[in-house]
Amino acid sequence: MKTSDLKTEKKTGKLYDIHCPSCGAPAYYDIRKHFYNCSYCGNSVGIDKAKSEHKGFREISRKKIKESAKQFDLKKAVCTGCGAQIVFDSGEAVANCSFCGRSLVRSNFVKTDIIPEFIVPFDITEEEAKDVLAGWCNENRRKKEARAIRKKLDDLKGFYLPYELVRGPVKCSVFRIYGGSVYDCEGFVDRVFVNCSGKLDNRLLDAMEPYNLDEMREFDFAYVAGHRVKTADISGDELIRRIDLEVGEDYKPVIRKIMETKAVGVKADSDDVLRMPVLLPVYFLSFDGYMAAVNGQTGKVSVRAYKDSKYLILPWWLKAILATVAGTAGVALGMFIFGAEKDLILGATGCLALVLVFVFFTAYIQQKEESYGLEYYRKIFTSKGGAYIREGSRLVQSKEERVKPVTKPVFYMNINGRKQEVELKFTSVLRVIRAFALMLGIVFLPVILALFINGFNFSLLNLGGSAVWFCIAVPLAPVFMIKYGRMDIYDNPWIYLIGENGKKKHYRPKRDSKEVQNNIEFIKEWFKPPLLWLTLVLLFLFGTMVYLTAFGFIE
Repeated sequence: MKTSDLKTEKKTGKLYDIHCPSCGAPAYYDIRKHFYNCSYCGNSVGIDKAKSEHKGFREISRKKIKESAKQFDLKKAVCTGCGAQIVFDSGEAVANCSFCGRSLVRSNFVKTDIIPEFIVPFDITEEEAKDVLAGWCNENRRKKEARAIRKKLDDLKGFYLPYELVRGPVKCSVFRIYGGSVYDCEGFVDRVFVNCSGKLDNRLLDAMEPYNLDEMREFDFAYVAGHRVKTADISGDELIRRIDLEVGEDYKPVIRKIMETKAVGVKADSDDVLRMPVLLPVYFLSFDGYMAAVNGQTGKVSVRAYKDSKYLILPWWLKAILATVAGTAGVALGMFIFGAEKDLILGATGCLALVLVFVFFTAYIQQKEESYGLEYYRKIFTSKGGAYIREGSRLVQSKEERVKPVTKPVFYMNINGRKQEVELKFTSVLRVIRAFALMLGIVFLPVILALFINGFNFSLLNLGGSAVWFCIAVPLAPVFMIKYGRMDIYDNPWIYLIGENGKKKHYRPKRDSKEVQNNIEFIKEWFKPPLLWLTLVLLFLFGTMVYLTAFGFIE
């Protein structure tokens, strides 16, 4: 390849790329250095400069759109029911709203400023979209939605729907839903689409993504000739809220892997992203409470359930009681089946219930819901398989399913007054072994001390001397493991500092002197009257227990 050809290839980017001001090549964001880095000459582009370049591009794009609009006699139709505004060519008859079915009011359309600058053209024709949706109906013929939609396939209509394409650096606060520390991370979102329609079901539209942005083009009214265009109808504040929410949802899967739990919350800050209004091709069908959408580029189907599904939210204490009852009932049933005597069943399950009630109350107390009752939601059904592609004149479905690309976030912590890149590790084999060793140490503490006293003479050892301790420690040890062990893991992860060369170094933070002092003061209180007398009695009883375990009962 010639040098000139190589330069041309490297300078070729996508419409939504940030370009180097020196050589024009695409610049890619470096999360660690917080700027866009040119892939060709190595020049850097700051976030503010990138946003300024993007603003200039949008102004040029607006001028092109206004020139393109002069060639078309555009009309708009405003729905008298849901308020949807649809732009169409004057030669097309628009009688009813495809989103709610009510009548439309026609008038001239002159506001080209609300038309986006980019567009992903339709790849699938209306007839092909009907065939794809019919295929989904055949595969799901037992569903009520499939039977109803099949009768209305002729009403499926193509629309260009308004979205914001979000691309750029984001900051996130990450936390466990049921409590714990908050961690800061930074990342980069590349292909997040945010629906700008106020009356449509966001979950239905999200389910038919993703789109292939390699086919995105600068907007021209020629692309929408013969198609309806729905304009954006949400406020700026609502759009920002949706962007932050969508970015957080996109990052949740990778955050869950890092935090090693599904119960995570992600609060995103997308102030530095580039927002590009774009029209996306969608075939839409709505009637009598049924709603279906077909991706006009890939053919992916999403269908909203006709009726709400119900989810029963129980208070945490009721969950604990039900779990205890279920556990003890299962054991009792098993003992009964195997012929155990009634007294044995009652005694064993009674002891088990005492243990389980401690365990489950501790486990569920971290999951205190704000409310309880019936929660309603709508299921979204989607088609399986990859995108539809053309092989000659035929439309065939590929086997590989497309997924949204997500850049792994970089975590930061304030260490010694300086922002430092870190890697967090919550659970490991060593930490699990240490936790179980600590639990066993607590359970067998009197036995361990007794062995030291009798010189590790196992023949003198009498476990009956620690019976009272075992009755207390055995049910409480797993309780403390669940409640405080897991909390300690998530609040005190192993921290590895990441150097500029990429090498990791284990960092051990200093213990908070105030916390240490509080612990010392708490212990001192037990050695002051009136708690002093209780402490002495407990120490005497524990010492007696250790002695009896070491040397047996005195006859």
